[in-house]
Amino acid sequence: MREIALDTETTGFDPFTGDKIVEIGCVELINHVPTENVCHLYINPEREVPEETIRIHGLTNEFLADKPIFSQVSKEFIEFIGDSPLVIHNAEFDMKFLNYELENIGYKKLENKIVDTLLIARQKFPGSPANLDALCRRFGIDNSNRVLHGALLDARLLSEVYLELCGGKQPEFLKESENNNKKTFFTSSVKRDFKEPRRFEISSEELEAHKKMLEKIKDSIWD
Repeated sequence: MREIALDTETTGFDPFTGDKIVEIGCVELINHVPTENVCHLYINPEREVPEETIRIHGLTNEFLADKPIFSQVSKEFIEFIGDSPLVIHNAEFDMKFLNYELENIGYKKLENKIVDTLLIARQKFPGSPANLDALCRRFGIDNSNRVLHGALLDARLLSEVYLELCGGKQPEFLKESENNNKKTFFTSSVKRDFKEPRRFEISSEELEAHKKMLEKIKDSIWD
């Protein structure tokens, strides 16, 4: 099953008052596990980025000045996500921006299934902090590089959090044979001492009794 862990960075909180997307990060997941297939886009918002927002994600006006505008990267983004479910932390925020930007250039709203990890975390851990940093601490995920928010970095962290919310990494049951390339199944890693099979000696009385029983059988299949 293919899914996409997705995150965005923006100039503010509301696209309907002029805020825009400045970064999109997507990480492909296969059966909940992240792959190396990613989509990372910086976007010129065609407006000034407020200083308070720059302090959050570090994307300055100078850095974004020569980046493509949203309409120039929209096709790459849409083709990457395809119809795969989107795994997003606080999905309402990101989807609000993405759909606004897409509709603004003549695309329809995204119809992908949405998996909101914020809602999942609140259901699994009611009353506990459910932001991305708190979930990384809960699951022992290294987020030391998250000095500033970044869409691709956060999408990678989200993919690890999502895997843990789904039950965590499962033990391997398949091992590739080095000699004949056949798959061998291992159901237990416990080593047991080898014991010689027990030998039961047959007495002469038992042999004689067995012989007499056979003599009573007529039309046996072994004759």
